[in-house]
Amino acid sequence: MKLRVSCGALLALAVWTGRVQAQSQAGFIPFQNFIAGVRSTTAGNAAIEEMRQHILTMYQGVEVTHSFVLESHFDCVPVEQQPSVRLLGIASISSPPPASIPTADGDNGSDGAVSLTSQFDNAAALDPYGNSVRCEAGTIPMRRITLEDMSAFGTLQQYFQKSPGESLPGAVSPAADSHKYSYTYQGVNNVGGNSNLNLWSPAVDTASGEIFSLSQEWYSGGNGSKTQTAEVGWQNYPAMWGSQNSALFVYWTADDYNKTGCYNLTCPGFVQTDNSWTLGAGFPNYSVPGGAQYEFSAEYYFHGGDWWLAVGGTWIGYFPGSIYRGGQLSRHAQTILFGSESVGSTVWPPEGSGQWSTAGPTYAAYQRKLFYIKPSTATHAPDILAPEQPSPACYSIDGPLKKSGWGVYFYLGGPGGSGC
Repeated sequence: MKLRVSCGALLALAVWTGRVQAQSQAGFIPFQNFIAGVRSTTAGNAAIEEMRQHILTMYQGVEVTHSFVLESHFDCVPVEQQPSVRLLGIASISSPPPASIPTADGDNGSDGAVSLTSQFDNAAALDPYGNSVRCEAGTIPMRRITLEDMSAFGTLQQYFQKSPGESLPGAVSPAADSHKYSYTYQGVNNVGGNSNLNLWSPAVDTASGEIFSLSQEWYSGGNGSKTQTAEVGWQNYPAMWGSQNSALFVYWTADDYNKTGCYNLTCPGFVQTDNSWTLGAGFPNYSVPGGAQYEFSAEYYFHGGDWWLAVGGTWIGYFPGSIYRGGQLSRHAQTILFGSESVGSTVWPPEGSGQWSTAGPTYAAYQRKLFYIKPSTATHAPDILAPEQPSPACYSIDGPLKKSGWGVYFYLGGPGGSGC
């Protein structure tokens, strides 16, 4: 897969990039300087101008309390001023699920994996410029949306897409698709579920045409053009996150990845309410083959008409039910999926740890403590998960399995390469 960028867009991008590089010599760019630069830019190209207007719309009326740098710039935005609240016309922030709704307990499991409850080593963590990486009470961290980042995708719609040609695993022929998977799934009516995702950062060689690699959960409903999802996981996507470090992400679509959906807070969709996790940021530690293992829990729960997300046992925000426009996820999901995904052209990146699923503990990536929530709000372990490895030359899956401390789990991943 190649990103489609017009000659005019490239010229406009070259002009813009020169300005950004001039700004970046100072390293840290205050929010007011950033937004002033966007306002004063003359794009000279319809696609670039659409992106510029999107940025101005997203930040209209936003009063940033402070900013910090974690490979990318992040701005602390008052909860009620974030784009999804303003642009979706949300009059009041929804209340999170009650404590009686079970979330993953964050234990270390029988094999000693460290379950993360934060992306930062300590509460006083500072960026390289002395700025706190913690946002003030009542504000949430929002990864800065820049024209430089967006322009690499050619059009605004391509920037919003998970990637061109995206579909749910199994929805298209693997032989003809740039998306490759190793995953498990179960068709069952549900209002959410959980997985503890083993955290890795598999190398993505962009020079050879590799695009991204991820491990995630999908909660889906509907079919065909009416397919809808709420998603969460970690992803190494250098073009999107500006780094070779895997980042925390959420994604959604209301129409089978056609005209709706986006990552994190890049369009009106997800409403973040808690600042203990930073969407689009990396992690302080990643698992090491044969060594230390790290994971984090992620759980969706359809509560009060909204899809609430808990990460590390904390409810951090929700997808408002209204974005699903009366579709299936306005009521409940119909399928749970857990697994890995990668995108390439003639070469695909590693998935998981880059080791085959049969490599086993501390070598192969895993997901564990899988459960789904019945519409009655009772939790239930998946009992008929179907494992799928549509690209066995590059990726595999081992499980589902079950053991004490881990519940239902599986190993997944592989080295990638050509001929996937």
